[in-house]
Parts: sequence; C-alpha cells; structure tokens
Amino acid sequence: MTVSIATLGFPRIGPRRELKTALENFWSGKTGESDLLESASGLRTAAWARQRALGADWLPSGDFSLYDHVLDTSVMLGAIPERYRTGDGEADLSTYFAMARGTAGAASGGCGHDHGAGAGEASLTACEMTKWFDTNYHYMVPELVPGQKLALNRLKVLDDYREARAQGFETRPVLLGPVTWLSLAKGRGVDPFEFLDEVVSLYGVILGHLGQAGAEWVQIDEPILVTDLSDIQRRALTRAYARLARPGVKLMLTTYFGGLEDNLGFAAALPVAGLHVDLVRAPGQIDALLKVAPKDLLLSLGVIDGRNIWRTDLDALLARIEPIAAIRDLVLAPSCSLLHVPVDLALERRLDPELTQWLAFAVQKVEELAILKRALNEGREHVAEALADSRRAAIARRTSPLIHDATVAGRVSGITPALFEREGDVATRAAAQAVVLDLPDFPTTTIGSFPQTEAVRGARARFNRGELDAAGYDAFLRDETARAIRWQEEVGLDMLVHGEFERNDMVQYFGERLSGFAFTVSGWVQSYGSRCVRPPILYGDVSRPSAMTVEWWRYAQSLTERPVKGMLTGPVTILNWSFVRDDQPREASCRQIALAIRDEVLDLEAAGARAIQVDEAALREGLPLRHREWQHYLDWAVECFRISAAGVGDATQIHTHMCYSEFNDILPSIGAMDADVISIETARSQMELLEGFARYRYPAAIGPGVYDIHAPRVPGQDEMVALMRLAQQHLDRSQLWVNPDCGLKTRKWPEVRSAIEAMVAAARTLRGEARVEA
Repeated sequence: MTVSIATLGFPRIGPRRELKTALENFWSGKTGESDLLESASGLRTAAWARQRALGADWLPSGDFSLYDHVLDTSVMLGAIPERYRTGDGEADLSTYFAMARGTAGAASGGCGHDHGAGAGEASLTACEMTKWFDTNYHYMVPELVPGQKLALNRLKVLDDYREARAQGFETRPVLLGPVTWLSLAKGRGVDPFEFLDEVVSLYGVILGHLGQAGAEWVQIDEPILVTDLSDIQRRALTRAYARLARPGVKLMLTTYFGGLEDNLGFAAALPVAGLHVDLVRAPGQIDALLKVAPKDLLLSLGVIDGRNIWRTDLDALLARIEPIAAIRDLVLAPSCSLLHVPVDLALERRLDPELTQWLAFAVQKVEELAILKRALNEGREHVAEALADSRRAAIARRTSPLIHDATVAGRVSGITPALFEREGDVATRAAAQAVVLDLPDFPTTTIGSFPQTEAVRGARARFNRGELDAAGYDAFLRDETARAIRWQEEVGLDMLVHGEFERNDMVQYFGERLSGFAFTVSGWVQSYGSRCVRPPILYGDVSRPSAMTVEWWRYAQSLTERPVKGMLTGPVTILNWSFVRDDQPREASCRQIALAIRDEVLDLEAAGARAIQVDEAALREGLPLRHREWQHYLDWAVECFRISAAGVGDATQIHTHMCYSEFNDILPSIGAMDADVISIETARSQMELLEGFARYRYPAAIGPGVYDIHAPRVPGQDEMVALMRLAQQHLDRSQLWVNPDCGLKTRKWPEVRSAIEAMVAAARTLRGEARVEA
C-alpha cells in the first residue's frame, strides 16, 4: 500500500500580497490588463513550483482566482445577469469585475473608477456577496432567472491546466461541483435546480476538454455534502454524478468543513473514483467510511487543518493513520483548501519563539504532510528527528504558562444570568434614549470607520518603524479625528463616529490590547478580491489590562455637541475572525472575550457615552453547518453578546452591526441579542432581508444599509430614497435608521463624501414625506 499527498488549493494572494497589489494597480489605471494577467500567471507558477518542491504529489490547478472561485464558475457557465452583458461575445475582464465590484458609470457622478465603466455607461451594482459556508471568505452569489440560457464562457480551468502542463507541472484541475454551485445560487423567480440538466451537460463538456488536454484526475468540490441535504439536492447529486462519471477522467469528489454523517454512505456510493473527507472537523467518520467505501475508491484523508494555524501532533496522527495505510492506498491532504491560512511562517520575525513553535502556515502544512508520507511509506525511523520536534512542540504547548490565567478562569466561573439582562424592555429603553439623544425621524449615522488614506497608513508605518514618536503620531491622529468630526457636522449626520484612524483592523486593534492574543506581520489571508486580513492568533486566556477606546471617544465627544458612538468589536466577531486556540471549546474563549468587552462598555458609559456600538459582524458566519448544532451555538453566542453589552442603563443605546449573511433563519436569536439598534447590509439585495425582520416583528430599531461600500460605485440620493421606501414596506418608519452597509475604511474620501451627502439628503427627503403623510 502506498501513501501520496495532495493540496486541494493554495493561497492565491502570494507571500506578500502580490495579487492585491496587481489588482489595485489595475483598478486604479496604473497598469493594464496584460500586466494583471502576467502577475497572475507568475503567482500560479510560483505556487505550483513551491508545492512540488515541498513534496506534494497532487498539485491543484484552477484554484487560483482574480477575485472569487464561485464567480469564476458562474462566468464559466455563462450565468451572467443581463445587466452586465455588453454583447454576444465572451465575457471579458471588465464584465467579470463589473459583477464583482459594480461599475461607477455616469450615474455616480464619476466618483468611483473601475476598468470597463466608461463615462457614458450605466452605473451598476455588484452581484450579491455572502460568506462561504462558515468561513470569513466572501463569495459572489450566482444569479439565475427564468428563461436564462447558459453557455460555456472562457474555460479558465482548462487554460490553467494547459498553462501548468506547458511548464512541466502535472496538476489535478479543481472545479466547484455543480450541485454546490446550484445550492449557492439565488433564483429570481425560478428554482436554481431547474437548471440542473443544463449545468451538468456543461460540466460534461468541460470534463471532456480536460480529458483531451491530458488530465487524468479532476478534483470536484461538493462541500454541500457536509450539510443537511434536501431530497432535491440528493436527487441532483445522484443524477449529476451518474452523468459525469465517464472513462478517461477520474473524479475526486471533495468534501470539507465538516463530517458527511448521514450523507456518508450516499457519498461513498456515488460513481466517482475518489472521495476526500475532512478528518479535522470530523475525525470520527473514518471508521464508518472504511466500512462502506468500495475497495477501488481512492480515499483522500484531510488530516492537516486547512482552517487554523496550529501545528499537528504528528505522533498522535500517525497512530490513527498507520492501520489504515496498511490495508489500502491513501492520499493525505489538508482538510480543505489552504486558501484560509497564511502562506509561510518563515516570513514572521516578531512572534514569540515559544508561540512560533506551535504554528504551521500553508507551507509548513505541506511539509507536515511530507513527513507523514515518508513515515508511512518508509518507516518512522526515516523522519525520527522531525517527529521528535513535533512531539516537543505538542508537549510545550500543553504545559506552557503563557496559556492559562487563574484570575480569568475564576471570573468566567462567576458568570450568572443577571450579568446578561438589561434593566428595561425595548420600549422602556427607547423612551429613555429618545430623551437623552433627541434624534429626528430616520436618524443618520455611519457604521464606524472612515477612509484609511495613504497619509493615515503612512503615519502608522512611520510610527511602527520608530520614525515618528508617540507624541507626533498622537497629534496626527487627533487632527484626523477632528477633521472627521467637523465634516460629519457639516454634512448633517445625526449620530457621529470618531473615524477609527488609530485602528489598523477592527479585530486586531482590540486583540493587541487584550491578553492572550498574538499578531503576525505577514499572516495575510484573503477575505474577498483584493481584501486581505491578518487574523489575530488567540492562544491563551483573555483579559483586558486597561481601557482600550475611552480616551479616543472622550476626545471626539469633546469636539461636538452631537452624540458620538463608542465603537467596539463584539466577542463573537473577535472569536470568529481570529485563529482560535483548539485546546478548549470555542464558547469558553468567547466568554472570556465577552467579559473583557463588558469592562470597556461600562468604562465608556461611565465616561459619558450614550450610544455604544458592539459590532457582531461575524455572528451568523459562525453558525454550524448542521441544523441540529445551531441552537447550542446561538445560545452561547447571544449570551456572550449580552454579557458584553447588558450592563448599561436604559438611557444608553446599544447598537450592533452584522455583515453579509442570511439572517432569516436565526431572527429569534438576533432578537434575543436585545440590542437597541441593529445595522445590516441590504443595498445589494434591494432590502430583501427586511422581509424576514417584518415577519418576525423585530421590536427594535434597524439601519438597513443604503450604500454598498464594498464597491467603488457611488449611489445617488434618489436610489437611496427608493431603497428606504422599500424598507418602509416591511417595517414601521419609527424603527428605521439610514446608514451605509458597512464601515468606510476601504473607500476613498471623494466617494465617501458624495455618498454620505446623498444619504443625508435622502433622509431629509424621507422626513419631508413623513410630514406630508402626517
């Protein structure tokens, strides 16, 4: 029996975010299309070369994307909404980026710039965007309408395979599976599964082309198999793979992000040549799999965590795998694509050496696989030194004093229900807050951050390099904050924010001020497109040594008579957007963070803040993929939010914000958070999310976003008024706030000024309409 190793996908962004640089240079007009494509080709080549040098036997191709692999699939299948089509020919790069980012066009007043949007062209919103299963990666939602005709567009997966082969790399092309793609699609007036036969036929053509080009295996990703499948999805999977099983091209059916559970026997019986399962999220499924897997089914075992950065205990893992490797051929792989982890730990120079020895990024994870392969094929003695090093690291982590804090443990054990209960109900609080805040109908605000300009980033960089002293940096930040406050007053916003110029990231900023967190220099992962984040590493018990935001809030409030929101990131979001320790339940870590944020909330209130926003942008994305596990997660997630926010008096208004997510199935839990105001992203979906809030009879106030900040396009006043009129079809006007979809950190000031001016004007129009109706 032999063991080989595979990678299911490698980080696209490059070790130093080269893809981000190439994209943003292209979008800004500094470079052309050929430059962008050349940069992309170089990143692909470097990734293949590196993975092969690390010992990978199966290299992926087609895993690279200029923006998003789901969008790539939609364009490949010709699922291009009519509004983006510019002719009968193949969709070009401008069409692709129009779907991803929208276009500025003439309607925006020319404030945003995007390739492919000329001065006289229409202004288009981007496709909807939401989270990829339970990750912080965003994908572009496929869109299908009645009568839509699908047809193969540019076959990127075929081009990438040929490119690799021409350079001497034999790869296994990666395709997003047809049933997962249809499951993620939004049908407008049609069930996406009505397109099943058409989609499967196109996949058959694609597989035929790949076979003719020389591909022996194709990796076909169907993560939908780890969810609760409907009868329609089961029938679709059966029908699809009966048609796609063909001589000449072998399919590696790839599942990840959880266990197959009740779908295990079903998946193992599909007519495919190989099956990949996630043994990190669901290690117990291997025994059941071995009982039902046909002898000729090649098993790919996801044994290295593709979602987190902890080093693997290779001794323990070998003990589990050796009996299996003795009886059948195996492929060992990460649990999922390495898209979700940073590229290379060797780039880090500032991490504590004790912590560093516990970590593994993408490169190190492939190295771990190579060690496992050699141990299983040649014997442990051939990798004795590597195994001993792994053993020492595992022991050191279990016993390190860096991790445990008895004071934190004692405080968590003292949590009682009284800690997460507000004094008055929603109506009582709203009356008290109306007296203190004295806001108009349709109050306007922003979500928190303002543009992080080159000047802001440059000052931070100079401060971090020691070229700007603390006093100079503080003076710079105060000037930026003062300008932001003055501008908000001038434009007419009702509730202000200080702009967050002192913050590098909404999670990192707090993690740097809490115990138990560490931070990388180059640990970037892709969130969407060119947007990259450096998740903090939550390695130990969490506490708050001192106040984190109070002085900046106090300074901002001293500059204005209008209320300034205190701005905090909530405990569930800090947890879900970090690489979290795996030596205790996630909920235990979350309660520790909640107590630390509670301390900050109470300090802000004591300083005079009458509105405090505790963002839970990531609450929905942490929802387990199996419905039976939902309630347990929601119970502790809501409890943690309430621990953080419930200590304030009735007159203090608690805001929260949630990012792109489907909320309708968890509305009772959102209501149970007991916030006074929630802001959500609704601009791309034309207020569709509010239908659920209306059915649920959401009791508190809502700010449905009227400005999609994830694209350079600037909407006009009339468009925002129209959106808010739609909102009034679902909710009472007394509940409605007017705000952007999200924070404005990534946008440019000209865009922001135009959009917020239009937003304030829209709110005034709405107030006028309300007075007329009254």
